[in-house]
Amino acid sequence: MFRTLLALVALALPFPAVAQALTPAEATAIDKAVGEALAKTGAPSAEVAVVRGGTLVLSHAWGKAGETMPVARADMPYQVASNSKQFLAALMLLLEDDHKLSLDDHVAKWLPGISGGETITLRELLSHTAGLQDYWPQDYLFPTMLTPTTPEQIAARWARKPLDYAPRSRWQYSNTGYVVAGLIAEKAGSKPLWRQFEERIFRPLGIHPLPLDATNAPGFPQGYHRNALGPVRVAAPPAKGWLWAAGELSMTAAEFARWDIARLNRTLLTPQDWTVQETPVALADGTTTQYGLGVYNHIVDGRRVIDHGGESVGFLSQNSVYPDSRAAIVVLTNGDFADAPGMITKAIADIIMPKAAAPDAGETARTEDAKAELAALAAGRFEPALFTDNARYYFSPEARADYETSLGPLGAPTSFEPTRSPRLRGGFVNRNFRMAYGATRLVLVTYAEPGPHGRWEQFIVMPAE
Repeated sequence: MFRTLLALVALALPFPAVAQALTPAEATAIDKAVGEALAKTGAPSAEVAVVRGGTLVLSHAWGKAGETMPVARADMPYQVASNSKQFLAALMLLLEDDHKLSLDDHVAKWLPGISGGETITLRELLSHTAGLQDYWPQDYLFPTMLTPTTPEQIAARWARKPLDYAPRSRWQYSNTGYVVAGLIAEKAGSKPLWRQFEERIFRPLGIHPLPLDATNAPGFPQGYHRNALGPVRVAAPPAKGWLWAAGELSMTAAEFARWDIARLNRTLLTPQDWTVQETPVALADGTTTQYGLGVYNHIVDGRRVIDHGGESVGFLSQNSVYPDSRAAIVVLTNGDFADAPGMITKAIADIIMPKAAAPDAGETARTEDAKAELAALAAGRFEPALFTDNARYYFSPEARADYETSLGPLGAPTSFEPTRSPRLRGGFVNRNFRMAYGATRLVLVTYAEPGPHGRWEQFIVMPAE
């Protein structure tokens, strides 16, 4: 039945004739991998598109889209969140081609009052090297997000703070930079951002994305959240306006695949623009960031990949393009509490492309602090002084109870290791850890204030592969 569906979907969609189609064995293996990832993580559903040989060969959905939609479908738009950034970066490249702006313009030319605006360039906004503090580094909804906002309000509150660092002296992911870039794109293009997206990108591709805020409504896939290993719960979405240019798109996996095919074929944008977007921006000291303009360009599991992830409240996504294999994998899920997109992407990549070696893990700091705090939460102890106001809000009585009842019975971890080196984001230090409790594998994602005893801004446990 699954193989029949693959054939029908591939023939029904208006894409070029199927090339390098999935074999029955590959289709079965993908079906099994997605099912296992959803079962391991608890993510309610996944929508997947696979491109091979520059052609769509799979568009399918698994699981539950929402409380009133027990069966997910491949024509449902999922929130892709920060995967939207590559579309804004592409639009600004098109505006540069029209001589309406230059990526080397300073921000102050377009938008007065932004910290460092006289020295920060548009290119630095798009490459996360500007130094503007990220307004949403957390993996949860904080209290301010319960109130609707506007891009101007976000810029006024976060983009006028002192810079986290001198422009191009380091790399630090910043949603704030993309909100500022979106405001500038509107001025340069003399039209609302969404209208420019439709005219310059969506219509030429033949796709019909929706604003993310519009899909936080009945009739669309519903987002889900989980506290540690507690029950999977419906996630309350933020008020309107919080993602906008930093992550405002909802679309189907097949629609995203059309964009990936354009990237592989060097259409829609000029070949030079695609190359500019994918070329990692160098820091002032000459080191690479592995990040271009809205996309990463790096080696993952031994394969060169142009990729990005996305997270909104209740949703995770992963888009990965493999230029050397003319392949792409789009994974959209409606659970924000575990890396089902990463697990599914890796599994499919191993099925449709040659296997490759896994990357090395990095070193991190504060491992013992994190391990001790995890033990305290599992034992039902919560010391507010060790957490910021936002984190104290997150650890409601319900969340603390979920941590205690789901983690306490596991006992002490048999292993507790950092996954990579710490990195800065939103004025905090991000450190991730993997833990084992016998056969149970978990991941801990933390953010903390800088310094050896910085308070925890985030301390979220989720299942691991």
